[in-house]
Amino acid sequence: MWLAIVAALGIGAWVWFHDRFRSSSTANRRTPAVPVSAAVATKGSIDVNFTGLGTVTPLATITVKTRIDGELMDVYYREGDMVRQGATLVQIDPRPFQVQLEQAEAQLAKDQAVLENARTDLQRYEQLILKNAVAQQILVTQRSTVRQGEATVKTDQAAIDTAKLNLVYCRPTAPVTGRIGLRLVDPGNFVSAAAGTPLVVITQMQPMSVIFTLPEAQVQRVLDHRYTPLHVDAMNRDMTRTLAAGTLSTLDNQFDPTTGTLKMRATFPNKNERLIPNEFVNARLLVETKTGVTLVPNAAVQRSGTSTFVYVVKADRTVTVRKVKLGTTDAERSEIASGLKPGEEVVTEGVDKLTEGTHVVVQPQVDDANAIVMSP
Repeated sequence: MWLAIVAALGIGAWVWFHDRFRSSSTANRRTPAVPVSAAVATKGSIDVNFTGLGTVTPLATITVKTRIDGELMDVYYREGDMVRQGATLVQIDPRPFQVQLEQAEAQLAKDQAVLENARTDLQRYEQLILKNAVAQQILVTQRSTVRQGEATVKTDQAAIDTAKLNLVYCRPTAPVTGRIGLRLVDPGNFVSAAAGTPLVVITQMQPMSVIFTLPEAQVQRVLDHRYTPLHVDAMNRDMTRTLAAGTLSTLDNQFDPTTGTLKMRATFPNKNERLIPNEFVNARLLVETKTGVTLVPNAAVQRSGTSTFVYVVKADRTVTVRKVKLGTTDAERSEIASGLKPGEEVVTEGVDKLTEGTHVVVQPQVDDANAIVMSP
């Protein structure tokens, strides 16, 4: 009997230790839930943008030069000033041209007197010819004398107009409204029209344009919307800041055969003068806005070779791999053309530890205002 009791106790101990070991092994084999961040696919709108490298190009850059010879007497602008169209820029010595004007006016008065006397003689000869008191040749000669005097008066008037025009040229004015560059000639210097010495350079700042290029594959999309105003943003080099907003104004009439691109011009009001001529910028052209599409954060989209997929969180808090087809993307979101529906939850952070069927625990997300946002 004692032998039977010892045997029963041994069998019971073996069963208890076996069950305990099996439970421990099962617990060790169970994979713990992986902490992840997730987002819900939404239905919304996304912009279709094309980006091209561009150069800020003013609509007008005027190099003001003198059209007469003379001493530069005074300068009426300061470097960097904004000048209005028609504003006087400099003063060139007008005294030689004032003297020429007075001479021309005096010569005109003299020739007008001669012409008046010739006309009086012509009237007398015309009366005498009716009485046969003068030869016909004298009348013809006098008529020619009158016409010669009239031509002389016209020449004198042209000399007066030339002198007056030279006086206008003594005070060059701004042909456009724009910003003055650095001063190129100081007062006291002699300027000459033949030398072609620039007096000043004026650049039109408002409006301003940006000439950029797009590849041939994208141009057709632009042509589909060429009759509607297309919005263009001028961005800095790293695409982190918008310098100005404008519209697409025109397209070039031919492709560049060496690069396969087409030049386009966008116009910007440039009220704050953020765009400076010859500056390199990125032109972001808004072609269209897609509405009612499925959107997910860019962090949710995973790539493996040629395939694109996302990790979808199922109701039992396990994940499954779902292949998707991408559409338009921007800096933060991606359009899912197929493979995912709005309302489905996708993993955005922690994907490096996931496989098919992995248990996950979705961690709360913190927004920019430090408010906790729970994933559904």
